[in-house]
Amino acid sequence: MSFSQLGLSDKVLSAVQAAGYTTPTPIQSEAIPHVLARRDVLGIAQTGTGKTAAFTLPMITMLENGRARARMPRTLILEPTRELAAQVQENFDKYGIGQKLNVALIIGGVSFDEQDAKLTRGVDVLIATPGRLLDHFERGRLLLTGVELLVIDEADRMLDMGFIPDIERICKLVPFTRQTLFFTATMPPEIQRITEQFLHNPVKVEVSKPATAAITITQKLVRTGREAFEKRETLRRLIKSQDPFKNAIIFCNRKREVGELHRSLVKHGFNAVCLHGDMEQSARTAALDKFRQGEAKLLVASDVAARGLDIPDVSHVFNFDVPHHADDYVHRIGRTGRAGKSGVAISIVAPSDTKSLAAIEKLIGQSIVWDGDLPAPASDGEERREPRRRKPQASRNRNEPRERSQAKPAPETKPAPVARLSDVRRKSEPKPAPEQDADTSHLPAFLFRPTRIKA
Repeated sequence: MSFSQLGLSDKVLSAVQAAGYTTPTPIQSEAIPHVLARRDVLGIAQTGTGKTAAFTLPMITMLENGRARARMPRTLILEPTRELAAQVQENFDKYGIGQKLNVALIIGGVSFDEQDAKLTRGVDVLIATPGRLLDHFERGRLLLTGVELLVIDEADRMLDMGFIPDIERICKLVPFTRQTLFFTATMPPEIQRITEQFLHNPVKVEVSKPATAAITITQKLVRTGREAFEKRETLRRLIKSQDPFKNAIIFCNRKREVGELHRSLVKHGFNAVCLHGDMEQSARTAALDKFRQGEAKLLVASDVAARGLDIPDVSHVFNFDVPHHADDYVHRIGRTGRAGKSGVAISIVAPSDTKSLAAIEKLIGQSIVWDGDLPAPASDGEERREPRRRKPQASRNRNEPRERSQAKPAPETKPAPVARLSDVRRKSEPKPAPEQDADTSHLPAFLFRPTRIKA
């Protein structure tokens, strides 16, 4: 099947041909006709299968007729991250050549005034992250009553980032008669609930099993030690030993680890850039551009780069940290082996990663091969920091008493005797008969204190 058989307009077909594409991917060939027929679509496909073009191409065809109104976008696309939103905008710029479409990007890290000016002129396609979109709506700068088509992309990532309440609110703000396109790579129960609530008789397009890795990716596991410096040594040795090697994305679980690993790699002479959620938008864009253009060979990133980023020709993916969630593993390694090309994904496994690794193998339904037991050699320039150890103490049997000091205690000095009122009375009164076996254990101790008489 070719693109010409999908029902796309002549202008879109010319743009696709100019981009060098001749055959649609399975998700594109199955989803595009249903989108053009105004049906709700639930698309399930692994990352790197062309989901973005599956909704951008028919949207451009449908938007050729009509006119945008001020502050009332005709279509709305929701993305979980700024990078994914910017990437969708690039698709509209690529395939919308010759079309008079107004496309606005509403994301964080950009001035509100600039975005407000675009909304005022009228927008055919509004691409946004949920938080910034609701900010504009609450300020009264945006109306969603004119949305004809709603696209929710990377829905499972929305769930991981806590955007589901925002998605539910946005779905209630757009018209009930809208067309909805819902794309995801996995189908957890919460995502299933949302699809049943907001999609109307959808066409389910599933081109692969949920949470499966592409067959073009060679997966490997490498053992390492417990300490962070051992993992860094293992990573450097793996990078140097790969042949052929073009570039690589290195994933860490925490933003702090991204910065530490990036500084370590630069210190050892590697050409690397970093990417995580706490960076300014300009710095994030600059890092991605350097990596895409080949100026940097290594991209150290958090899971913000694991979903949907279209970075062509990534030869390797390294999991510096085994992900805590098994779904994230599928998305991480999906950055390589895209568009039918081969790729290599290597995970560095520490002794504490046993449970996470077992969950990953259970999810993908296969065992990942071990690439030998590589010992961690001494670092070339990085000191080994041994853990502190307690000083050894002499062993002693707990049943034996502790040895007491040989020094004799000083003799206690007895206080001077004090005249007691009871002694004075006893001299004049007859002594009572002694009680036999008197039990005084129940009496409080203060009753036995002597009474002192002042002189």
